[in-house]
Amino acid sequence: MVFNSVVFLFCFLPLSLLLYYLVPGRAKNAVLLAESLIFYCWTGIEFLPLIAALIVFNYLWALLTAKTGAKLRGLLPAVAVLVNLGVLVYFKYANFLIDTLNQIGHFGIAALNIGAVLPLGISYYIFKIISYEVDVYTGKIKPEKNFLTFAVYVLFFPQLIVGPIVKYREMADQLHDGQNRCTLAKAQRGAELFVFGLAKKVILADSIGALWTDIIGGGGVGLANVSTPLAWLGIIAYSLQLYFDFAGYSEMSNGLAALLGFDCPANFNLPYISGSITEFWRRWHITLSGWFRDYIYIPLGGNRKGAARQLFNMFLVWAATGIWHGASWNFIAWGLYYFVLLTIEKNFLMKYLKRGKVWPHIYTLFFVVLGWGIFTANQPGAPLGLLLQKLFVPQGGIAPLYYLRNYGVLLALGCVCSSTLPSWLWAKISKNTAAKLIVFALLTVLCVCYVVAATNATALYANF
Repeated sequence: MVFNSVVFLFCFLPLSLLLYYLVPGRAKNAVLLAESLIFYCWTGIEFLPLIAALIVFNYLWALLTAKTGAKLRGLLPAVAVLVNLGVLVYFKYANFLIDTLNQIGHFGIAALNIGAVLPLGISYYIFKIISYEVDVYTGKIKPEKNFLTFAVYVLFFPQLIVGPIVKYREMADQLHDGQNRCTLAKAQRGAELFVFGLAKKVILADSIGALWTDIIGGGGVGLANVSTPLAWLGIIAYSLQLYFDFAGYSEMSNGLAALLGFDCPANFNLPYISGSITEFWRRWHITLSGWFRDYIYIPLGGNRKGAARQLFNMFLVWAATGIWHGASWNFIAWGLYYFVLLTIEKNFLMKYLKRGKVWPHIYTLFFVVLGWGIFTANQPGAPLGLLLQKLFVPQGGIAPLYYLRNYGVLLALGCVCSSTLPSWLWAKISKNTAAKLIVFALLTVLCVCYVVAATNATALYANF
């Protein structure tokens, strides 16, 4: 079930909210867990035993870690992390590793019969669980004694598909305060966030993404047949699609959380207005960047052990960032690509970027868009070598004029909505209650029309 589907918007969501609001505060977590289980099992119960076993294991293991003496306390969280990572590696990377070994050494190892579909949200809830185990070990939080509360944290349905990766300590107080959790202010803010996110997904992301699909999709013209200007136009469209898709889903997630009484951290902050790659990664997928900083970079020593060690720590973080996104070499290359760019900025370029006004933004957008070319190179119709050739070796082929005519307005709208202008306009409109209600109602109706007419496309980042 996806947030931009008819069944979610007109059946699951209203019924879930109605029941959740009607029950008393002490019963809200039980209702929320039941709703999260229904959401998780909507497309099948194949992986329900997996997530149930992980919840039970980590609940008991954290309690054991807190009660164990110093001699074993360091071992127990390490075991927990290895178990959780082992599950993630098995489902997401095992066949990739087997294929790599076979290519290197011709071992002839048979692929595992895992299936093409990953367990729903496994990349996200595994990271949530690991952060919980580590925080218990380091004393930042006490282990959750209420099993139901811990299960709600792991299965929290607004965050199952594409996060954000919210730490337990950021939700703990709200998980325990069912009586005062829901307020009118949170509900209003949640409704706004959800509709704005839905608009980004169904109006912008899905519509703009059709341009890239027209080029590399099964029924498309084929990347080999396009001209260099059209190749650039296509990868720009993909960059906008990816942003609005992921940022839109993240806003919908936080909007749903607010409707349920939870304040969760933002996952995006207008990344395409950045004036450096460093700033870009402070604005893009903020919770993932924060996770790698808190649980890999800082524990390894961060920048406290000299320049060489810091460089090594950055290398590990960005290799891990690439691998997290998928079992494919292009994702690893994409992560290391950013390691190189960030290293150059840190050691040389940043002082010049801070002095510039316009060119730092152009520089950032150029390398970010090029990075998305590496990112999407695992798709059958977009091999990296051919894409780079099309982008940097001027070639003839299908001209972009036809696509500019069909998508030009959408691309321009996407660029405008990537800026600070929409939030500035909404702040102005919000000063007049009547105008605010009218604009919000019109946007809601427009989103519903797009949802009804669309194919309920899932989030791009749900695949990672």
